[in-house]
Amino acid sequence: MRRRRRQLTLLSKDEIAKMREAGQFAATLLCHLGEMIEPGISTQDLNDEAERWVEKRGATHAPYGYKGFPRSICTSINEVVCHGIPNKDRVLEDGDIISVDVTPIVDGFHGDSCATFFVGEVDEEAKKLVEVTAQCLMRGINEIRPGKRIGDIGAAIQAHAEAEGFSVVRDFIGHGIGRTFHGAPEVPHFGKRNTGMRFRPGMAFTVEPMINLGDYPVEVLDDDWTAVTKDRQLSAQFEHTVVVTEDGVEVMTHREGDDPQKVSPGCAINFDEIGGI
Repeated sequence: MRRRRRQLTLLSKDEIAKMREAGQFAATLLCHLGEMIEPGISTQDLNDEAERWVEKRGATHAPYGYKGFPRSICTSINEVVCHGIPNKDRVLEDGDIISVDVTPIVDGFHGDSCATFFVGEVDEEAKKLVEVTAQCLMRGINEIRPGKRIGDIGAAIQAHAEAEGFSVVRDFIGHGIGRTFHGAPEVPHFGKRNTGMRFRPGMAFTVEPMINLGDYPVEVLDDDWTAVTKDRQLSAQFEHTVVVTEDGVEVMTHREGDDPQKVSPGCAINFDEIGGI
């Protein structure tokens, strides 16, 4: 999401329960699509299956038609940072990495999640980028509890990414979510500790760092959606929807029964092998 000023909404217990349902739905959809990813499948195939799967279960897709977006999910390959448009002509190839971003609407509430997947055998550089991006997400989430500040998330993410030799995208940030797709607060993935809005119970938002192999500048292509790294080096993204609780944070988009310290269990990489979380 690009930066915009919006009003903060705090969710009630009933609304949080609805967010939990939407988050579980999103997590299950994302893992279902992840099982399809292999060389030879097109990004349109992923979109079509997402539409079939969600429609069968009586939900809808927030991205479709949102400010003119033409598909139901985002599929961002290699140098594409975010908002990649599924296309029947873009067939996945061995060695690609692909970020799949889903936002189903369940009973009026949005569940927003993204994971980066390996396509076949990827090189060590790409593996490290994806692993560090997953670590960045969890380090950011681990900063969330009442009384701390939005800037603590970005500071933790930026410190880890840059220590590993990568950069953090500035142009797109996390956002408030609930009955609306995008709201307050804005959640940059870079910044300084002890700055920004304080966390309060009932705040719901996404944490969705986009980490680049090269430098952080991006540009948007002529389709007005697809954002790519300016230097055309690889980018990866992971995203969770979270809600601030009385004493910490609840991750809405991890699948029930899975370890919440894992980003998307079984979907993209073996998170048991990731250190530093």
